[in-house]
Amino acid sequence: MVKTASHTAKKVIQKTIQKTSLKMNVNEINTIISLSAGTAEVAGLSKAQMNELLLFPKGVIGLVHTLNRDTAGVIFLTNADSLKAGDRAVRTHRVLDIPVGKELLGRVINPLGQPLDKKGQITSKETLPLEREAPPIMARAPVDTPLQTGIKAIDSFIPIGRGQRELILGDRQTGKTAIAVDTILNQKDTGVICIYCAIGQRMADTAKVINTLDKEGVLKNCVVVIATGEDEAGLQYIAPYAATSIGEYFMAQGKDVLVVYDDLTAHARAYRQMSLLLRIPPGREAFPGDIFYLHSRLLERATRMNDKNGGGSLTALPIVATEADNISAYIPTNVISITDGQIYLSNTLYQKGHMPAIDTGRSVSRVGGSAQLPAYRSLIGPLKLFYSQFEELESFSKFGVQMDTDTLARLKRGIAIRSILQQRQYQLMPAAIQIAVFLAANEGLMDEIPEDKIAYAQEIITDIMQNDFAHVILEINNRKKLTDLMREKMLISFRKAFQKKGLISSL
Repeated sequence: MVKTASHTAKKVIQKTIQKTSLKMNVNEINTIISLSAGTAEVAGLSKAQMNELLLFPKGVIGLVHTLNRDTAGVIFLTNADSLKAGDRAVRTHRVLDIPVGKELLGRVINPLGQPLDKKGQITSKETLPLEREAPPIMARAPVDTPLQTGIKAIDSFIPIGRGQRELILGDRQTGKTAIAVDTILNQKDTGVICIYCAIGQRMADTAKVINTLDKEGVLKNCVVVIATGEDEAGLQYIAPYAATSIGEYFMAQGKDVLVVYDDLTAHARAYRQMSLLLRIPPGREAFPGDIFYLHSRLLERATRMNDKNGGGSLTALPIVATEADNISAYIPTNVISITDGQIYLSNTLYQKGHMPAIDTGRSVSRVGGSAQLPAYRSLIGPLKLFYSQFEELESFSKFGVQMDTDTLARLKRGIAIRSILQQRQYQLMPAAIQIAVFLAANEGLMDEIPEDKIAYAQEIITDIMQNDFAHVILEINNRKKLTDLMREKMLISFRKAFQKKGLISSL
């Protein structure tokens, strides 16, 4: 059972502070002037620095967040109910940091680096500050290596590359976390290190994600960072920065890292709460004016490094919740403008039972085919264009107008493609099998197959590829293109199998 952060906060942070020489200047008298819901105004911190840790009575930990002429705004990272006005604050002369290293793999921690999983203390000796500058442009490399999600609709139409920042957005309960979890599960045995950062979520929901990762055998290659909705707003505020610093350590070792921020809407609300209490002037939707900078300085740290700088990468999948499919709200538009594309989940499609409920017309990857296996490219371009035309035709067909043979054929193929793109959670499909399925659809082999038999047809293709075309799977995974001879042999095998199973006519 995962414990809440507040139970273990004092012990570990006190040990951390004990390692630091606490230099108390006799001329500094740091006193709490006022307190309010996880924040405080402290006088006397004339020489304090931003993000410096402060120690209060009874082991309460604070963080310098704003610096004024005579006072400083402080956010608390642990429960501060025991404090009162007049209590003293001691400077630690230490900027907030977090333990990093391979010792964190398989662990569940809070943003202070404290264990929440009853597996003992974190033994890592290295630390990194939570706030770090993003890598310079000259140290970066182009994003050209795919990060396969195992989800057909994403890997084909909205490809994600290692080092990319791809936003997942949509209303509540439309499957945003499901896509992120499937993406993590699909990194099993790929060498990609995954970091799942839960911000403002219910502990029960996060525990389900952790149990799934553990059950599927991928938790050992993951780090889970948790700041629940019950934790202090300050702890929720620092959570994504802590997760990113952990990821940057592995990136510096030349590793590929995936970080999921679930979700940045809760993060923005926690920041708004802190800012209003610290009397920072509000702007649109009561968010402070620097809310854009809050997320841009976070997501700018996601990149792919060039070989001279280790060749590692950090891929970011931020999640943002919308209300009533409104992507023009303040936080969604901010994060859309920062990221390299978005996967938009439609509430309408979700209600119709289309899983995943990805609106391919409003979703985009600005990296595109550059981060896609070459075998996809010759298939997906025409397929995506055809599917967008089908959606228009389907809307038109609802008026009951009479259609010619060509239009009816297009509708049949479009329905088959839509059925192929539907996929339940945890039913991941390797890239080579996806390509084989799309090849069959592109050539019209699935046009006559009933919609409820499409899933069975995909199972047949999977068996054929694994048993008869293992060499083709290897070629695809090695970034080779499908030759005309390969295509012809695969299509002949698929057609014969479909005929044998009675899915299509033998004529």
